Amino acid sequence: MGKYRVAVIGGMPAPIHGAKELGIDVVLVHEEGKYEQSILQHTERVVHAPLADGPAIHAALSPLHAERPFDRVMTTTEVAAISSGYVVDQFGLPGVTEFTARALKDKALTRECLAKAGVENVRYEVVSSVDEAVAFLEQVGGKIVLKPLDGAASLHIKEVETPAQVAEAMAELAAAGITSPMAEEFLSGPVVSVDSFSFEGRHLTIGYSEYRMNDRFVEWEVSTPSRVAVPYLAELRELTAKLLDAVGVTEGPSHSEFVLTPDGPRVLESHARLAGSGAPELVRRAFGLDLNRMFLTVPLGIDELPLESPAPIGGAVALFLTPDPGPIKSITVHEDIPAKVLRIPPGEQAPVFMPYLFELGAEDTAVVITKNPGDEVAPLLTVADCSNGYILASGTDALDAIAKAEAINAQIEFAIG
Repeated sequence: MGKYRVAVIGGMPAPIHGAKELGIDVVLVHEEGKYEQSILQHTERVVHAPLADGPAIHAALSPLHAERPFDRVMTTTEVAAISSGYVVDQFGLPGVTEFTARALKDKALTRECLAKAGVENVRYEVVSSVDEAVAFLEQVGGKIVLKPLDGAASLHIKEVETPAQVAEAMAELAAAGITSPMAEEFLSGPVVSVDSFSFEGRHLTIGYSEYRMNDRFVEWEVSTPSRVAVPYLAELRELTAKLLDAVGVTEGPSHSEFVLTPDGPRVLESHARLAGSGAPELVRRAFGLDLNRMFLTVPLGIDELPLESPAPIGGAVALFLTPDPGPIKSITVHEDIPAKVLRIPPGEQAPVFMPYLFELGAEDTAVVITKNPGDEVAPLLTVADCSNGYILASGTDALDAIAKAEAINAQIEFAIG
């Protein structure tokens, strides 16, 4: 029996790897068949429950909590953010509350919290008709964005600047079941993110990354440290802390995205969890702090939260494989490719978005190919479509890592048709 006991809702193996050696008993709550079997060696037990159902998770964990109380209830996945907050509140534990999870999930509520705290005043409005959306467009006097209140993975984001485009976008959103989207002034500039960790209300900014994306805002490359963020670092660190205070984050990892506008950084969105797209691994490679380890050790007092933000020690990139859409005829990997190559066997599906990520931690460069001949490459409409595989690379800086990844990418050929 370990000294500590935590419940982790959903997620991947990396954040709980080595928990037993640290004296932490992990009860994993997950949906049957949706987790890697390798995660089992790091857990006390697995409890099955719907990840988005707070009362169901609470009911499943309550008998265990009564026998031996949990020190924390935590999650690394967006789908379980609000449900985990519900259980945190029910058990009266420190951590991300249901209100904070909702304040970050609901983009309008995020803006409301920021405005109340006097942090910034990006113009926005929840609209229920074409007329309301057009009125907002005319009020702003320029381009606007229409998007779901609880959107994720860049899905259903509509950039519009004429009444006709508004009408078309509202129709498309309604067809997707989104009848009251958020209208927001368009923020012009590159998008960067800041990965942070908080403890007892103190926020430490750690990594800062930038993206390459397509015209649908789908991020197909994440690199760190961001070159474009450097002139704004002081502002980004201050704004990150104000944002987290405004929504009530006091403990744990967070991932906040900003647009570097001509008037300075503006909040795009934030999440009180570890970032996706391999960001914790990129941050570890580029800044030397292991967010996956800190996820458990800092809240439990095993490790202290550093006093100062770390300087970069290198660079790293995750480059997703984005062949043309269509049926795959063949995949050719050149024999002299300068990277370790792992593949999902034919007939199997990757159990997680970026399989083998943890196992590749010691590799300078690596490739994971998740598709096989006969599989289909989907159009790149959302981040979830970046599911063909990925390249992971370290370098002396971000540009060096990107150059390595691009050279590797040139030696992987998908024949489509």
